[in-house]
Parts: sequence; structure tokens; C-alpha cells
Amino acid sequence: MKLDFEYGNGLMSAELPDSTEVFVPGETVPDPPCLPQDWDSLYNATLESIRHPLGMTALRELAGPGKTVVFVIPDIVKGGTQPTSHRKVAIRACLDELYAAGVEKKDILLMISNGLHPRATVAEMKKILGEELFNEFYPTGQLTSHDSEDPEHMVDLGVTAVHGAPVLMNRYVYECDIPILIGHTQGNPYGGYSGGYKHCATGITHWRSIASHHVPKVMHRQDFVPVSGHSMMRTLFDEIGMHMEEKMGHPFFCCDAVLDTKSRQIAIFSGYAAVMQPESWKVANKRTYVPFAREKYDVMVFGMPQDFHYGNGMGTNPIQMMQALSAQVIRHKRVMKENCVIICSSICNGYFHDERWPYLRELYDMFQHDYMNTLADMDRYGEYFATNAEYIRKYRFCNAFHPFHGFSMMSCGHIAEMNTAAIYIVGAQEPGIARGMGLKTRATFEEALEDAKRKFVGPDPHILALPRTFKTAAVHLCMADDDLSNV
Repeated sequence: MKLDFEYGNGLMSAELPDSTEVFVPGETVPDPPCLPQDWDSLYNATLESIRHPLGMTALRELAGPGKTVVFVIPDIVKGGTQPTSHRKVAIRACLDELYAAGVEKKDILLMISNGLHPRATVAEMKKILGEELFNEFYPTGQLTSHDSEDPEHMVDLGVTAVHGAPVLMNRYVYECDIPILIGHTQGNPYGGYSGGYKHCATGITHWRSIASHHVPKVMHRQDFVPVSGHSMMRTLFDEIGMHMEEKMGHPFFCCDAVLDTKSRQIAIFSGYAAVMQPESWKVANKRTYVPFAREKYDVMVFGMPQDFHYGNGMGTNPIQMMQALSAQVIRHKRVMKENCVIICSSICNGYFHDERWPYLRELYDMFQHDYMNTLADMDRYGEYFATNAEYIRKYRFCNAFHPFHGFSMMSCGHIAEMNTAAIYIVGAQEPGIARGMGLKTRATFEEALEDAKRKFVGPDPHILALPRTFKTAAVHLCMADDDLSNV
């Protein structure tokens, strides 16, 4: 069979055996039905959730004259930007409840929770919020983006009681009367889902907090792969979020949407994260953990575009490429044989996108020297890079990723090597860059598959093809007979 896979800004064709199984999220196995997608229906469903929150008082009762409010809003990476996106609908519904209770507009701040991701540009803010909300809050200085390196607007809350994780938190959020988390319950290789406590534990913190969980000692544990909601990483997310609440003296008010493949709302859940989060997962599990495979796969085949998820260059910058490869392993390990081989197209043309990732070229060069045998060997340089003044300035003022973010990418990137027999990159224009990451290179899918047959998987491999895997909201594939009662 002939299939097309993402490659640079276009496609690359592959002639694969007719026995190849194909999975496209939302199509091969349909998503659960989403809510009606007109504004009024979504607004009313969201308002119903806000007025009947799980585990805490309704927003209108929490609010009142003189109360200060900070909305914590996911960045451009997650959640969709359509006119009826959850962010746009939920913020408007919450605002209407706040205003009705007497909160004044001047006491409200909208904050993009970018964490170590690039601080949002004005164009991104418009895309995330839409023209109406943007024009309502930006001109008056009431729309900002989290700056984890701004000492005046960060507060040190000590360490968590159980695992001693450092908790540094955005001061605007810490000091307000009503912190509102607008989140997305959407499949994520880091701890199962976005939203809930993951939102605050990564979005409004500092690299020292993130260094307690986005590191090899957590990401290379057996409980991290395959993805689940019971890993040490998820435990730390919850622990950090609850520690924030303890120190604030009140909980976050959460409004999370379970999203489908097209980032449409399946269901809305609001309230106290400790109560709301597990309830939202019950619905999200039906879309995200997909029982599919009847036999485990010898080979996974997919393509990597140049621009996806973290931005332009994700599919050409070698360290970002490794993270993307590993994310597929984390999601789909349940259906992979132990000696599974990955074959992936990537233009791999030497484009690092140095403005967005100003430190990754240096990291890549270091990986080629000084006893760096695996990506985990780079971890000892985490603080050295994370405190580099010039890289920090580029994060704060030039919309670059924070330098520590690269270490979470490398920690994740090693997982692909840990869980596969080999990884082939096909179509690389600069194949030496891929080989410098320990990857094999071939010109075509067909050549890579023939080589894998000879060396790793035998003459008749069971193949899974994943077209559009980086262009859709992914799922976590499972065996058809897996017990999914406690994922």
C-alpha cells in the first residue's frame, strides 16, 4: 500500500506491505461525540460547570467587590485557537460570573502560563484569546505572559512535604484572591494529561521546580513508560499544585475541558483540582487510551513535519526531533514489541531555529564530545545552562525557550533509544546530524524497512503506520485486551 507521511513542509510517499495497519486519531477509532460547537451551546455548558463546581464553592460566591482575580491561560502549544475554543468560551463565562458578583475589570489580570516555553508574542496572544478579549485587556496592561526569571514577580514557597520538590510560583497568581486555571484535559506523554495540577506545576513556576520532575531520575523510571496518570511525574505535579494551594490559603478554581482530536469540547469540568481532575480523566480516558492492537508491532512508521507542537524547527532541530520520537514511544509503548523499530521521515536539514532555541546548537555540539554517550549524560550541565545570563535574556525578551527546557527535551529524547532496537530517519538532507543523535539514516522508507528486516525484525514484520501523528491531537494506543480501568 502507498501512504504519505509528513516531511518538511510537504509529504514523502512510502510503499509499505498491504498487511500494514494504519491509525489516524479521531478517524480510525472515532472520538466520543463532542458538545454542539456553536457559541451559545458551549457557553451554556461551561456556565453550568462553573456554577456547579466539584469540591468547592461556585465562582460567583467566591467573588465580590474588591476581589482580585488572575486567569492562568495555556500558551499557544495546547488547546486550539478556533472561535469557540475552550479558552475563549471559558474566560468569557468566568468573566460574566465575576462581573455579576461585583468584581471590577481593573482587578482582573490575564496571564499566559508559558512556564519555560517562549513568552507569548502579541500575535500569539491575539490568536489564543481572540480579538475581543485581547482588546478588552491588552491596552490596559492586564494581559501578560509568565516570566519565571523576573525576581520581583516570583515567590519561593519552600519545598513539598513528601518529595522535597522546590516550589517557586508566579507572585501575581500567589497574591490574588481568586486564581482561575483554564485548562485542557488532553492526552500528554508527560503524566497522561494536560490540565489540572500539571497546568500550575509547569506553567507558572521556575526551572528549579521543573527540574524536580522533567529530568532523568523521574522520566527514566519504569512508571513513566508507557504513559499513565500514576507516574512519579504526575505525583509531583499534584504535590506541587497542592503545595501552592496550601501556601496561598485557598485552592485554584479550575475550569478544564476534555478535548477531542480537533480540540473541540467533549465535556467541561470545574472546581477543586483534587476532585475535578480524576473526574475529567474518566471521560478523557474514553477518547485518549484507545484499545486497538491485537498483536504488538515490530515497526512503527510515521513522518515528522518541520513545524509542529513547539514551533518551526521542531522537526529539524535534532534534540527536538528526539523528544518527538520519544513522545511516540511513551504514548504507544503498550503496542510495541521489545525490539520495535521506528522509521520516520524528517528533512533534517540543519535548521536549528536558533532564535527560538538559542542554546540547542551548543548542546548538540557538546553531545558529540567529552564522554557524552547518551543524552542522559548531558544532565549534569542543566544548571550551567539554566543560569546562563544571555540565554535567560533571550527567554525574557526575545520569545525564546528557557535554556533549562532543553534538558527536559534531552531527558525525554533518550527514552526512544531505551525502548527501541533502532530508529531510522529517512530523507535527511544533513544525515550526519541525525547520526550524531545515534539514529540510522536511509534515503527512503523502503530502504529503511529492508534494512530493519535484515537486522532486527525478520522478513514479515507487523507494521503500524501513523500518518498525521504530529498534526493531530494524539492518543495513547493500547492493546485491544488491555485492562484500562486504572490508567
